[in-house]
Amino acid sequence: THASVARSADVQKAIPALAELAGGIGDQMVRNMGTLGGSIANADPAACYPAALVGLGATVQTNKRTIAADDFFTGLYETALQPGELITSVSFPVPQKAAYIKFKQPASRFALVGVFVSQGADGVRVAVTGAKSSVFRAKPIEDALKASFTAAAAKAVKMPETDINSDLHGSAAYRAAMISVMASRAVAAALAR
Repeated sequence: THASVARSADVQKAIPALAELAGGIGDQMVRNMGTLGGSIANADPAACYPAALVGLGATVQTNKRTIAADDFFTGLYETALQPGELITSVSFPVPQKAAYIKFKQPASRFALVGVFVSQGADGVRVAVTGAKSSVFRAKPIEDALKASFTAAAAKAVKMPETDINSDLHGSAAYRAAMISVMASRAVAAALAR
């Protein structure tokens, strides 16, 4: 369950950002019932775990194959899973630094915009949830953070509004601006660990 991920001493030690993310999902009932596998199989565009998987470069193991997180989420509530394919585990590389920050939609507690930032052996990854029809990597922010892993570098990036969601909770322009703000806060949190 989300609660067990949040409470796991192993997760807290290896990837504290993942434990914190799990502890911030929904409310206590949701955290005590929902699972990582169920969340990623559902592929809600505003769910938190997809940002962690893509932001950390995780791999999804099914009963038939291994799928890189970058290839797993394919669209609005769509994944690379085939009929009869079940998720059996998810493997996360341990980053040097990582953090997840989300701006919650107050009623649902889903991310209006959520950003997972990590810095590891394979470089910098920035994954965004809640802003498009599926989780995605924010390459302009990744490029800025490769040059300077600072909150100011992330905040200075103006994300394009292309394909960004626009609804009663926030326009595409608002969400695009929030991506840089949430990324800068995530970098600050990662550096503060």
